[in-house]
Amino acid sequence: MQVKDIMVEPLHIDKAQTLSSAMDMMEKTGMRRLLVMHNGNISGFITMRNIARELGTRKKASLPASSLHVTSATTDNFTKVLPEMKLTEAITIIDKTGGVLVVTDNSSTIGWITPNEILENSKVLDGSAEDAMIRKPITVNPSSRVSHARRLILDKDIGRLPVMEEEKLVGIITEKDIAKAMRAFRELVSSNQQDSRIKNLIVEDIMTRQVTTVGTDTSLREVVTTMLKQNIGGIPVMNDYELVGIITRRNIIKMLANKPLS
Repeated sequence: MQVKDIMVEPLHIDKAQTLSSAMDMMEKTGMRRLLVMHNGNISGFITMRNIARELGTRKKASLPASSLHVTSATTDNFTKVLPEMKLTEAITIIDKTGGVLVVTDNSSTIGWITPNEILENSKVLDGSAEDAMIRKPITVNPSSRVSHARRLILDKDIGRLPVMEEEKLVGIITEKDIAKAMRAFRELVSSNQQDSRIKNLIVEDIMTRQVTTVGTDTSLREVVTTMLKQNIGGIPVMNDYELVGIITRRNIIKMLANKPLS
């Protein structure tokens, strides 16, 4: 199987558009990232994590998302590849770089591959959630400050944090939750009150309470099906009522990189 067999047309946005426009587009389409273009050239791509990073910086604290440009949160972590590249090589690159693949032909962009396309077309998914999960995941509690959760997500380069209270899973907070909260906060709170008010914003205020989970013995095939169906990037892994891990798209891709598709 080759890259051209699974690539899809990327959804793109101009770098001069606003972060609000990018968030609205991702929310409407369910996309996790957008290709950033300008004058027909690729500038990079933008994700909710990048937006959460940008909206949380004090340097631009007084500016709402509608005043910040896409280029301010664009990353260049992409690799250009040819459509004839073997899928096994593509998986290895995505695993090593943590980025995406932009498929080009004669200098023009014809598609891209993200973790989503890899999982949709994966054939070798032997094993269970326990085999691919991150053990002892980083967690927060409902009373933790959102600013603390944001810092953990950015510093540890993770997309979500299980929320625990008295050793019980009560929610999950994601980079998307934080980006949306930061956007609303900047639009509703005047700049001279933001420093004091942001300290009062806690995880419980924005977390998702109904959490999708899987068991340690849930098959990887079922895990992937759930991720794709619900469009979620990671799922807490439970052993009865105990949180024992979390499994993400990137974890599964790492497994596939170590055991390539035939």
